[in-house]
Amino acid sequence: MKNPTWQRDELILALDLYFQLEPGQIHGRNPQVEELSELLNQLPIHARELRNKKFRNANGVGLKLSNFLAIDPGYTGKGMRRFGKRDQNVFQEFAHDRERLHRIAGQIRQAVGNEELVDQLYQIQDEEDLTPLWQVQEGKVLYKLHKLRERDQSIIYEKKELVFQEMGCLICEACAFDFERTYGKLGHRFIECHHTTPLALSSETRITKLEELALVCANCHRMLHRKISDLTVPGLRALVMERRKGA
Repeated sequence: MKNPTWQRDELILALDLYFQLEPGQIHGRNPQVEELSELLNQLPIHARELRNKKFRNANGVGLKLSNFLAIDPGYTGKGMRRFGKRDQNVFQEFAHDRERLHRIAGQIRQAVGNEELVDQLYQIQDEEDLTPLWQVQEGKVLYKLHKLRERDQSIIYEKKELVFQEMGCLICEACAFDFERTYGKLGHRFIECHHTTPLALSSETRITKLEELALVCANCHRMLHRKISDLTVPGLRALVMERRKGA
């Protein structure tokens, strides 16, 4: 069985290690490469049944790191030139932003270090959200972690009740869309909830506060998820207002 294509999370972890090694250390016998192989086998991305002895084994991980050698303009050798477009894109994105690369890699490692959390993340199917997961900056693992936090129905209900009592309606905080005004009774008290705390400041054990939740329509919610770490609700609201002025 052919190993599945490397996903963004895996490439982020691999590139983070690549920048920590010398070219001569890039091989399957390196303990750090072996450790990364074990970590990749724990990521809640690929189906568990796809994992065999060859799945992200140390030799395969070493070859992937050698792909980065071929991409790296600072390396005078050849490296393994059978790299893919994703390898190249991730390298170019983070080559001059290694601090962000290391931060995201650390967050992925932290999430995977909790076995119970990994099982929960596996239960969040990719099809649950239509956002192309390759476009999510943090990768699939942290995207699923964000979605998991937004599943706490008790605090979502509390947030909606508080806003409804204060305003008498539930409108999108980004674009002001009102479901009830558009759909009548069908849209009564309906709206989605977005977790606004940056992933870099959060952890799986952190208790969500009401002020960290924003009520948004489905469209704005998807836009926020496309740039989870960078786009805030006020930022999206400003973007919407700017576009409306120019219409």
